[in-house]
Amino acid sequence: MAKGKDLKPHIGLFGRRNNGKSSIINLLVNQEVAIVSPEAGTTTDPVKKSLEIFGLGPVIIIDTAGIDDIGELGEKRKQKTFQAIQTIDCAMLVITANEFGFYEKDLITRFRDLKIPYFIVHNKSDLQPLEEVTRDKISEFTKAEVLDFTTTNSEKLEALIGLLKKTMPENTFQKPSLLGDIIQPGGLVMLVTPIDAEAPEGRLILPQVMTIRDVLDHDNICVVLQEDRLKSYFEQNMPRPQLVVTDSQVFSYVNTIVPPEVPLTSFSIVFARLKGDFEHYLQGTPMLGKLNDGDTILILESCSHQVSCDDIGRVKLPKWIREYSGKELKFEIVSGLDAIKDIQQYKMVIQCGGCVVTRKQLLNRLKPAVDADIAVSNYGMAIAWINGIFDRVTEPFKKHAE
Repeated sequence: MAKGKDLKPHIGLFGRRNNGKSSIINLLVNQEVAIVSPEAGTTTDPVKKSLEIFGLGPVIIIDTAGIDDIGELGEKRKQKTFQAIQTIDCAMLVITANEFGFYEKDLITRFRDLKIPYFIVHNKSDLQPLEEVTRDKISEFTKAEVLDFTTTNSEKLEALIGLLKKTMPENTFQKPSLLGDIIQPGGLVMLVTPIDAEAPEGRLILPQVMTIRDVLDHDNICVVLQEDRLKSYFEQNMPRPQLVVTDSQVFSYVNTIVPPEVPLTSFSIVFARLKGDFEHYLQGTPMLGKLNDGDTILILESCSHQVSCDDIGRVKLPKWIREYSGKELKFEIVSGLDAIKDIQQYKMVIQCGGCVVTRKQLLNRLKPAVDADIAVSNYGMAIAWINGIFDRVTEPFKKHAE
């Protein structure tokens, strides 16, 4: 499973072999974490390094293989490099010796397609400075800024970091609130957290922990209980919560207990708004009522985990969708952030909450389906639709989005 560090903004370095990408990373982190060699093709797979950049904060730097790699293995390494583009928030395109041609234009086209902000670094300027003719060639293709740079001069590092700060999207380092625009200070928020076979031993899962912290940060009382204590809570005439957030798997039961005047939603839907393509989820979820025999549904998991007999994405959700639709359906499951082959074969794509990936990674994950006009949803919204409470559990967010 991905760790917390993977939630930090990701910065990728791209370029041809032996352009000095690894040397730039070593300079940024002030230690030799990437192998440097005069032999082309030293970096074989994307390498991640966590560091703190003054004025930016904690980030993940990704060193990638050269885009001009050759041979059968080289082709595979290039595909890994291209896949890495889908995981980043900002790109640094490294060139040397005034070379700017097909490879660089291809990368820039990919950056543009995924709306990745980028800038260009002309490295090894101590050996060959950037020429005006090269600047002109670059400016004819892109308006990106270009920095003449060398790792042999530490004073250049300040300019590089300054350009990085300028290029990074303004909202990359913001910590958006989960419920800040939904709840009012001084109230009570209830979290329903089932402890079943999928629950980790001795701890809560990340979405639950993050929601608890967000509730406390907004000056609210947070009540956490299992679903079997829910009925007794309301029967004892305890303080009414201003919002109930539940695990989607117990939607049906919780919906019958929580009074209709109390807003209800799920952790998965909370994260759908925070990280997912919320508007396309709203539009795509109704496809569950239009499925036909033989349709194939793609289930996307953002992390790799041990599968249990109660697995929500691999076992329960397909079972519930089949029962709801009454159709003979096919399901395929893809974990992690690997490329999806032939997106056109799917009638619908259902994404997990995405708690262990960045928003940019999740949006890029869904982009092929959205571009192909294929319906997308997420676990929580799909389960809500099946249980006939879709409007109720999305209403709090739709109301505040207006």
